[in-house]
Order: sequence, then C-alpha cells, then structure tokens
Amino acid sequence: MTEPSRSNGAIRLPEAGARVVVRYLISTGEATDALGELLSVDDQTVVVDGVRGIERIALTSVVAAKEVPPRPAPRPRRPSGPA
Repeated sequence: MTEPSRSNGAIRLPEAGARVVVRYLISTGEATDALGELLSVDDQTVVVDGVRGIERIALTSVVAAKEVPPRPAPRPRRPSGPA
C-alpha cells in the first residue's frame, strides 16, 4: 500500500465513487483496513462504504490509502443436483 499524498494536511484520494482501500489506526494502536467505495473526503474525515457498512475514518488516523481495481465478478455456480 502506498503512502497517501498529502497537501496542506489533506489526503489526495480519487473522486467519490472509486473503489479504495484505506489503512488506519484503531484505538489499540493496531492498523486495520476499510475496503469499498469512497463516498467522501474532507479536512477531517474519509468515508468508505465497505463490507462492514459505512465507515467514517478520522483523517489523522489514516496511514495509507490507494485506489484498487473493481471487485471481481462472482463466479458462476455449478447446478446442484443428483450426482
């Protein structure tokens, strides 16, 4: 994961709607990731809609961020039936 670009203390992320992964620190000091659609970024908060729901992340806790490829299409299931 690459270090986020910073300009005047703000992280430069892609436009809203892009799929991103944002690594940030939690209260224990450990890092975790938010993976999903970037909803918004402002001077204080990054908002990502991911598998855990909408996550509002304090910009000061973000340690890395980048755009990622679209989610792969689901694989077709084989029909179930008598073998």
